[in-house]
Amino acid sequence: MLKVPDHQVAGHTARHGKLGPLIDDSGRFYKPLQDDERGSKELAFYSSFSSNTRIPDHIHRFFPVFYGTQLLEASDGSGLRPHLVLQDLVSDRLNPSIIDIKIGSRTWYPQASEDYVLRCMKKDKETTSLSLGFRISGLRIYGNSELGFWKPEKKHVQEFTPEDVRLVLRKFVSSNPPIDSNSFPDCCFAPSVYGGSAGILAQLLELKAWFEDQTIYHFNSCSVLMLYEKESVMNGKNSGAEIKLIDFAHVVEGRGVIDHNFLGGLCSFIKFVSEILTGPDEHSTEACSPDSEKKCISTENEHPHHKSEFSDNLSTN
Repeated sequence: MLKVPDHQVAGHTARHGKLGPLIDDSGRFYKPLQDDERGSKELAFYSSFSSNTRIPDHIHRFFPVFYGTQLLEASDGSGLRPHLVLQDLVSDRLNPSIIDIKIGSRTWYPQASEDYVLRCMKKDKETTSLSLGFRISGLRIYGNSELGFWKPEKKHVQEFTPEDVRLVLRKFVSSNPPIDSNSFPDCCFAPSVYGGSAGILAQLLELKAWFEDQTIYHFNSCSVLMLYEKESVMNGKNSGAEIKLIDFAHVVEGRGVIDHNFLGGLCSFIKFVSEILTGPDEHSTEACSPDSEKKCISTENEHPHHKSEFSDNLSTN
């Protein structure tokens, strides 16, 4: 039985008769191949990457497992269509919090049509891609069993300013509900999620080290998917913090040149994450119980000047 994934935070969704990815109960994610060159390019990348002996073993873990292709009934009712068969990244997770970060100040690829380039340039300028080197494409942050998930509408996410991005990255690792706009995020779970030898920051730095050398591919318009399980952290267990690279429809050959567009955006994102760990907000002090982060103690005051003009929108769907 195939079904629509409820954890998808960006991209085309298989709802309301539209074409989009599906999942099954065995941990596999079925992504329909697009009719134009994007479909063939993404398939070519997965085929090349999975068999390329120049890719270090430790780098493969940052990419979804590729199982090949399969003809399936398309979600839009258009009949049989080839689908990429990939690892479902959240099949073994309970209520994961997820953020999709599109990396690079330029999201178009050199061989693209003029019309496509102009559309991408417009979007890059209107979002934080051009100013920060990355933008948030979508997110889904777990609050608790009563509140469920906070998932802002796409139009709100597209309007994020740099300050909104900082705020969201703090909300992602905070104990206070993400929909609460009256308190500044306490970042109580940052040490367990962003920090540590196996945390998000360590993984990003490991990926960065590879991008400083690799000249095999240029990853245009690709995303870093960042996820973890808040409930596990609250119960004193491992956060399951993990990053994965996704969306490879615009990957091109590196031809011996470092992918500075992706590397620059990745470095910028690393800086944002690192600042949350090393530079806590001066107007907020937090502490977590030493044996577990289940109980968080936060002493903070409201400081409206910390919020951007868009902050009010961050508290609603």
